[in-house]
Amino acid sequence: MTSPGTPSPKPPSADRGPWWWVPSLYFAEAVPLVVVTFLATVMYKRLDVSNTEITLIAGWLYLPWVIKPLWSMVVEGTSTRRRWTLATEVLIAASLGGLAATVGAGSSLSTTILLLAVIAFLSATHDVAADGFYLAALDDRQQAYFVGIRSVAYRIANVVGRGLVVIVAGLLETATGEVRAAWRWVYLMLAAIFLATAAYHAAMLPRPAGDRRHTGPVVSFAALGEPVVSFFRKPGIGRMLAFLLLFRLAEAQLVALVSPFLLDPRSEGGLGLTTTDVGFAYGTVGIAMLSLGGILGGILVARGGLGRWLWPMALAINLPNLVYVWLAIARPESLWAVTLAVAIEQFGYGFGFTAYLVYCMVIARGDHQTVHYALCTGFMAAGMMIPGMVSGWLQEQLGYPGFFGWVMAATIPSLLATACIPLDPAEGRRQEGEHG
Repeated sequence: MTSPGTPSPKPPSADRGPWWWVPSLYFAEAVPLVVVTFLATVMYKRLDVSNTEITLIAGWLYLPWVIKPLWSMVVEGTSTRRRWTLATEVLIAASLGGLAATVGAGSSLSTTILLLAVIAFLSATHDVAADGFYLAALDDRQQAYFVGIRSVAYRIANVVGRGLVVIVAGLLETATGEVRAAWRWVYLMLAAIFLATAAYHAAMLPRPAGDRRHTGPVVSFAALGEPVVSFFRKPGIGRMLAFLLLFRLAEAQLVALVSPFLLDPRSEGGLGLTTTDVGFAYGTVGIAMLSLGGILGGILVARGGLGRWLWPMALAINLPNLVYVWLAIARPESLWAVTLAVAIEQFGYGFGFTAYLVYCMVIARGDHQTVHYALCTGFMAAGMMIPGMVSGWLQEQLGYPGFFGWVMAATIPSLLATACIPLDPAEGRRQEGEHG
């Protein structure tokens, strides 16, 4: 018992530092996104779904991330962000279990799409809650310090989801001789991991005083309309939006077709890799190089400023796409040659994408930073969703060599948009001084 006047002891979770929960929180944030945007693509390809259908499905499933700013105020106005985080993690685990049962039972394509859409909506909601919790639980200095940590955790989840899980799926396909059975076990494993993650977070997430339900109407013009209007009143917003939508125009189309290209038989213009090969080349080595590129990009921007590194990064995210033109024409049989080409493109993507993320933070500065950053990420998602949806049809019309040639042509709008953005050449160096 405590004596009168002695403060009550904090719950155990309140004493846990950010290292106990930031990495796991952002690992959990990435996993369902990988399930919806990558694992589903590989699974559908192994189930002989056409490229046109795959990219249309993937595009529509990306929609919740595009429109998530629309219900961000609902999340903040109905409960704490901690409760939303835990609730969505439990529901995602249940939905993954449902997907396992659906795939294993050989249910229709539309049924699996519906369950993936539920996972996508829950995942986008989890993003809103987790990002809001991060801002509420950490002070400004901690937020800046843990940006790199959460990014690394996010990348590790991608290595696990795009690499190790795909390798396991390939091994299970070989062991069981049945694609559906293999993917049923994959989704059951992911459901168990996510349920364990929710239990861990229930014990480890702190209860910060700043994480409380907003009072007043859940959605109102004052709560939502004014922040949105102020976003579109920013000086140079048209050029900013062009950058958000076009910077990854080429990459959005490339990413949508990488797995089908690697998996398609050589008789159809693909490279004829196995599921396990794709997990190794693209999901493990490729994502590792993507992470290294992102880490190097972050270090260089912190030291030299975005103004100095913007153009090297814009070129890095676009020019390495040439390796896929070579792969489509030469079609090497060596897995190591393919892996090296993938690694080069992914390193450039990770390095170049740093400029995009930093510029989103630049756009979001000022009042309503949370809402403005959510709007930036919404436009970011739209810039991936819309081009990706038509990429499958384009590939089937042009063939893989013609399609990857088109991807290179699509780098031109990206570079033009980069040339037009409003940006202080010293941008980034000022940030470094402020946080030093």
